[in-house]
Amino acid sequence: MATVNRRQAREWALQLLFQIDANPVHDLTPVLRDFWMQQFRLRQDAAEERRALRGQKSTAPEQAAVEPETAAEKLAPPRIRDFTEMLVRGVTRNLDAIDDRLMRYTDNWPLHRMGGVDRNVLRLAIFEMFFDEQTPPVVIINEAVDLAKYFSSSESGRFVNGILDRACKDVKRPAREPVKPSSGARYSKSRRNRPAQAAGDNR
Repeated sequence: MATVNRRQAREWALQLLFQIDANPVHDLTPVLRDFWMQQFRLRQDAAEERRALRGQKSTAPEQAAVEPETAAEKLAPPRIRDFTEMLVRGVTRNLDAIDDRLMRYTDNWPLHRMGGVDRNVLRLAIFEMFFDEQTPPVVIINEAVDLAKYFSSSESGRFVNGILDRACKDVKRPAREPVKPSSGARYSKSRRNRPAQAAGDNR
């Protein structure tokens, strides 16, 4: 199993939120199960391509027999899956309150006119800032800007940064220290083609 960190968990959470935003659902359980299976298959497909390039034997028949629960276990340890799912469930459960708060910082720019990536990056960050409080606000902003740049553009990164800078002024806790002990994982991996962050979440 490849080592993963909270940045990877936020990437997964963002992908899930983007999907749910486009296709709303009432029950997240099958969505999460299918998502973990899809991610596992994508990883295995990439591994198959590397084996083929090296002239090694395919393991495709073994992969086809993997159950969803086993696939999730092979993809990431429980603590990172739990953190990912906590973010997704937290945002969807508090969506109206998150959007109401977000509108305070967007100069009344309608959320539906934002790009899907920007909107869901901001929702995720607002949830972490005001509803979860595991992670220091400075780290939340850096992670959100990085996600916006990675999945959209540098312009999206600047847009997200400006809104979250405003939001951060309303946070009633230290900007660089978590309030509550983190329930997430403490693991590390750097993403390929990523700019280094001064205050990223590498746990």
